[in-house]
Formats: sequence, structure tokens, C-alpha cells
Amino acid sequence: MKSAGKSRRPKARDYRNLYLNTPVMMHSIDGDGRLLAVSNYWLEVLDYPREEVIGRKLTDFFTVKSRDLAEETVLPHFFEIGSVKDIPYQMVRKDGETLDVLISAKSVRDEHGQILYSMAAIVDITERKKAEQEVQHLAHYDPLTGQPNRLLLQERLQHALIRAQRDDNRVGVLFVDLDHFKWVNDTLGHATGDELLKKVARKMQDCVRHGDTVARLGGDEFVIILYGFSSDDELTHFAQRFLETLARPVSLDGIEVLNSASIGIAVYPLDGRDVETLLRNADAAMYSAKEHGRNNYQFYSSELNQRMLARLGMETRLRRALKNREIYLEYQPQLDLRTRRISGFEALVRWRDPDLGVIHPVDFIRVAEDCGLIYPLGEWVLLTACLQAKAWQDQGFPGMRMAVNVSSTQFRRHDFIDMVEEKLRISGLAPEDLEIELTESLVMENLQQGLERLTDLKVRRIKLAIDDFGTGYSSLQYLKHFPFDRIKIAQEFIQNIPDKAEDVAIVEAVLAIAGNLNLEVLAEGVETHRQFDYLYASRCTEIQGYYFARPQTADQMTAFLRGHCTQVDDRPPAGDLTADTDGA
Repeated sequence: MKSAGKSRRPKARDYRNLYLNTPVMMHSIDGDGRLLAVSNYWLEVLDYPREEVIGRKLTDFFTVKSRDLAEETVLPHFFEIGSVKDIPYQMVRKDGETLDVLISAKSVRDEHGQILYSMAAIVDITERKKAEQEVQHLAHYDPLTGQPNRLLLQERLQHALIRAQRDDNRVGVLFVDLDHFKWVNDTLGHATGDELLKKVARKMQDCVRHGDTVARLGGDEFVIILYGFSSDDELTHFAQRFLETLARPVSLDGIEVLNSASIGIAVYPLDGRDVETLLRNADAAMYSAKEHGRNNYQFYSSELNQRMLARLGMETRLRRALKNREIYLEYQPQLDLRTRRISGFEALVRWRDPDLGVIHPVDFIRVAEDCGLIYPLGEWVLLTACLQAKAWQDQGFPGMRMAVNVSSTQFRRHDFIDMVEEKLRISGLAPEDLEIELTESLVMENLQQGLERLTDLKVRRIKLAIDDFGTGYSSLQYLKHFPFDRIKIAQEFIQNIPDKAEDVAIVEAVLAIAGNLNLEVLAEGVETHRQFDYLYASRCTEIQGYYFARPQTADQMTAFLRGHCTQVDDRPPAGDLTADTDGA
């Protein structure tokens, strides 16, 4: 049997061919850092011909920052120790594109310890680093606006506070909430709402200095960090300028949308010394700005904190009230001065808390709007009022309209019309026996949307009234465009007639315009014989107020109707004239 021959040992040229043709970026440098050899794949990745590479310093193919790192630190260490592992560099292709790489190398020395050459392998981590950077970006930046998110905001604010403490400086934290943003989402769609948020974010960024932060917390809430200012006046000027910038119309799908915001301001170290406290106090100040009518700014104060705690307590109580049926309705009749008959009622929501007693709507409606409880509350009020109106009709009383106030938050909701129709269907009340009352300012917030929604109600035969007329936007010139049936003159213009000439002039102007537009006019808050006589002589259509009747529960009002038979004599009996409101 023949023995196998000895295996052939690899020759030097075999190693050289393997080195040159390996699918790995490899190179060899001498003791001066100059390239002695490179793999073909090295040339392919960096897009250089071999003749432009051999003999040049390796660092010629590095970015400036990586070159400094190599020449000042890594190469001296390598020449001394003889090896390095996974050193991060950036290399530059011939076309200028940069690559992120890791380089590991070992040196080969002669018998005297002098470096003859090195063997180095390069790993391209460009894509991996891009992926890591993308993950980091997603973790720290809002994907819609590109602004820092809550996590990065907290980090930056923490750094700002450390720096401010060291430099004895101040930091301003502005909590920004867009006013009525939900209307954009509900009426124009979420895609349009997203576009508005992106445009608003750019406006915010344009307002701040380099080094300040604009972050989006989510929804329509933003926070601005302003570092280093000498006085509160600087924050005031910034907030004013910011609101002015935001107020410039934005075009969304061809529709001009006006923006405004409510801003709460907290200042380090006066209003807090840590991230959580400053953000919480700026948030509280923002809610105060909303309570002051929106489109303004408020500074945080300890008194404000007490109010916010009280507001939170009110919200908790209100949630319990809805669950425990502590909410109820009262009804105030409206008198037609032409027929001397009761023409309708206004449904007025009331809340009897077991601990606090009766709570007026002024004290809880805004809370309900802010926390979202206005939707279940509003639906309950509308259904209960419609059911009661239908019950009175079934008891044989002549058909009288039922007026129900609607908040701006309810009115802007996309399913508002459907909700109204559903309550009418459930109650069995005819649409023409329901009157929706809207404030003048609500209608004027967005003329186009307001007109469309009012028209939708009108074609369904639902009556429409504009409430508290004269206290909003002085919209007499727009009144002719809206399909209202009735104008309710605000009580503040009625209470001083006929003695106050200015109020008399306003009432007469409203009556004249309403007459020309064939609109009914109802005067609210009528409390005295003189007010009644003046309005009757001025041909006002209807009145409502304590002079005729106080608001009463359903059972009380049923007894009232039976006693008055819905018709009164030439002059209604005076009610309790000691109160100074109509209870609405």
C-alpha cells in the first residue's frame, strides 16, 4: 500500500493572495504609520486605486477628529504596546462619504524590537451605528415634529438646573397648550391636526434662542426651556411675542386657521428646584391661563397652587356626582309678551353636593370642559330636558320649546349633530320643540365651521338662539349670515335699564336689528316692574327672569304650570326681587 505523500506547506505568496483577496478590509503600516499593503476589499470600500494609497499615512484617510485621536493617542500607544482592539474611527471615502469603523491591529517586530509592519482588520459599523442613532433618536425625539420628547426634555432641564445652580442663574419653564386644538382634529381630521402641530412646532423653534429647548410632551402640549435671563420682564416679552407669532393664520388644506395658546410659566429657583416640581407648577399656571380666557400667559404662584388643588378636588367630586346622580335640572319659564303665555323654558343644570351643598354651574362647567366630563354631562342634560319637555306635552300642556345651553367643547365635537338627533329620538320630542343656545363668542371662534354646524341643525328643524348677546365679539355685522331664530340679550345690559343710557342704546340697537332680520328677542334677567314696562313698550318679544319666575325643579314647575295654566294677566306677578341674578 502506498503511503500518502507529505502535505504541501503554504507558501508566502499564498498568504499574500489570501491577504489581498479576503472579503475583509485589511491593511499593514510601518513604524511611521504609512501603508505598506491593503486588501482589495479595503480599496473597493474606500474607492481608491492602489497606487494612490500605498506609501501614504493611514491617517490621511481619516476624518480630522479621528486623525487627531490616532496621532495623539492611539498610534503612540500601539507602537509601544504592539496591539489595539476595536478602536472607533471615521474613515473617508474618495467621494467624501464617511464610514464608521472599528480597527484592531497587531505589530510584527524584528529581533531588536523595532516594528517591521502591522496587521490590521477593519469592521465597517456604519449601518449599525446609523441604526443605533435612529433608536436613540426615536427614544429622545418626537416622531411627528422632530422636537425633543418628554424624556429628553427632562434630561435637558436637569442639566439646565445643574448649570443654573453653579452659575447662580435662572431657568424659565413655559408649559404651552394649544387652544381648541381638538376642534381641528374633530372637524378637519387628524392628518390636518398633525400638520398644524408640525407648523406650530416650527413657529416655536423660530422664537427661541440657540441653546433653548422646545419639546413636545404629546397631543397639543409643548414645553419651552429658557436659560439665563435677568428679569421676569424678559419672560413676559417672550410670552407676548410668542403669542403674537402663533396668532398668525396657518393655511391647512386651503383653510385659514387662527391659533392661540395658553401658557403657564414657572421659574427656577423661585417656583421649584427640581424637574418634577417646575413642570408641575408650569402646568398649573397653564390651567390658570385657560381659566383667564385662553390666549394668555400666567406665572405660577403659591395661591395658584391652592386653586389647582381645589380644582382637582372639584374634578374628583364631579366624577362622583355624575356617578351618584347628584346632578339635576331646574327649569326657568320664558314669557311671550305678545300672547302673555309661557313660550318655553330654559334648562339649567344644578349640582347638590352632600358636603358643599348646591354648587353653581359657573364653579364646575369649566372643570367639566377641561377634564372631558362635559360630554357625558352635556348628553345627560340634553336628554333629561327633552324627556321633561315631552312629559309636559303628554300631560296636556301646550307645546313649548325647551332651551338647552351647549358649551363650546360640546359644539365642536364631530358627532354633536348625531348626538342631538339621538336624544330627540329617544325622548320623542319634536325637533322644533328643542332650542339650542350658543354663546356669541362660541359662534365667532370659527365662522365657517360655526355656520356649517348651525345650518345642519336648522335643516333638522331645531330652533337656534344666540345667548348672552352683546358680550362677545360685537358680531352684529355677521348676524345676518347665521340661521338663528332668537337673540337673548345678556342680563348685564338689562339690569340697568331704563336708567343707564348706554345700556338702553344697546338694547334698542339689538331690537332694531332683530326686527330687520325677523328675529325674536328675549331679554334675560328681568327683575323689576320698570324693566318689564320698558321692554314691553319697546316691543321686546320675550322675557326671562325672577320678575316672572325663578328656576324650579321639574315637580315645582309642573305645579307652577297647573297654577298659571300657561297664561298670565296683563302684568305678571312679581317674584322674589331680592336676588340679583336670573339663576342661569
